[in-house]
Amino acid sequence: MFQVINPKMGPMTKSEKPETQRIEFGRRMRQLRRKQGWTLAEVAKRSGLAISTISKAERGIIALTYDRLALLASGLKVDMAAFFASEGRSFTPGSFAIARKGEFRRQETPNYVYEMLFPEMWNKSMSPMMGTLKARELVDFEDFVRHPGQEFLIVMEGAVTLHMQGRDAVTLHQGDSIYFDSALGHLYASDGDNDARILVVCTAPAT
Repeated sequence: MFQVINPKMGPMTKSEKPETQRIEFGRRMRQLRRKQGWTLAEVAKRSGLAISTISKAERGIIALTYDRLALLASGLKVDMAAFFASEGRSFTPGSFAIARKGEFRRQETPNYVYEMLFPEMWNKSMSPMMGTLKARELVDFEDFVRHPGQEFLIVMEGAVTLHMQGRDAVTLHQGDSIYFDSALGHLYASDGDNDARILVVCTAPAT
């Protein structure tokens, strides 16, 4: 028997401004921290993130990349989906869910626009997301992204250069895909004049 999860859920935050998205994310993040009764310093110690990073995210000043979201979720002992939906339902055997076009939670950083799919579904084994790549050069990034698990990427529009720490860069074109160990330092950048569009699926970090 199948179970539909939130079948009547409407479009999410495609049209929201990045500032609004950051403020809402920070509000949820603060609630989760206070629910545990932890200070910023305690969350920093548990997650490995800097106190300043956590504070800026809570105040809506910055958005967090996927690797930092994974660290924060692990440190707070919550499902990553809790940052994007105040209420959710766990995925259970025999369940299924449908996401219509435009149904996602948006997280925009200087280099990436994340469109988090199925944010209302908790305890997923995978984290699927659509993305737009704004970065063009390796120098646009502070550091390589790395996190536990495995990762799949397919290029939907444009071309992508995948930089992997200690490896030669790889260029992928529309329809090309790659599967790799997410613990390897990696970065995605658009290769061309237009921002590339990608679909990424990561195995979810343990909470």
